[in-house]
Amino acid sequence: MTEQGDFSSLASHLKDLQENSEKWHRTLASAFMNEEETAAMMKLFPPSAYVKYDGGYPDARKKKVIFLFDEEDDFSDIVCLRARADQRFRKIGHRDILGALMHLQIDRSSFGDFWLADGYIYLYISEGMKDFLIMNLTRINQLSVSFEEIDEHPVQVFQTKKITCVAAGNRADALVAALTHQSRAKAKEMIKAGMVQVNHVMLEEPDKLCDNNVTISIRGTGRFVFLGILHETRSGRVAAEFLQYI
Repeated sequence: MTEQGDFSSLASHLKDLQENSEKWHRTLASAFMNEEETAAMMKLFPPSAYVKYDGGYPDARKKKVIFLFDEEDDFSDIVCLRARADQRFRKIGHRDILGALMHLQIDRSSFGDFWLADGYIYLYISEGMKDFLIMNLTRINQLSVSFEEIDEHPVQVFQTKKITCVAAGNRADALVAALTHQSRAKAKEMIKAGMVQVNHVMLEEPDKLCDNNVTISIRGTGRFVFLGILHETRSGRVAAEFLQYI
């Protein structure tokens, strides 16, 4: 994983992969990248007939970049594991699953998205890690689990709700202030401290205007999609509508 905002080593690694793919006439894939890394790398290695981004299912949060030698190649080394999670006597959550993976000394770039749904745990992983996890990931916070590979590639469904906030406008600092219920001065401090991302890229300019449907992520507060301005208030402020991930 890279330090926040510093992607030089990752970019260099992907450049080597791309050159080796062309040199060896082989399809090569990176490790899993988080959303910030993916957004940064897409600018340097735009998706094309020979470059694709894959997380195992559409709109996955963590993805690999795959350098294809043949533009008709549909290669992917990502598989989905599933385990029944009987939580009648032992409740587990996202943190418990992550903790179990970390306990196995697995780097975060070695696995993709994972979640709990309808009594099952779903985990996307590189095919090369499949057997290791099936053999070793057998307990999560004292809950016994047994993973198996499945042919389907299920999609993670996120719960959201619409909220409305009164803001000074659609500048980033104004929207962050409204979402965090703080002053614009405090919102600017949060932006300067690297606590705010717009479309998974660290925001650097507090006065950036936010377009409709951009994703705003605020560390310690949550993730929101800015849907737009509903109307102007009598005081000259605006009612801004968001989709909040819950």
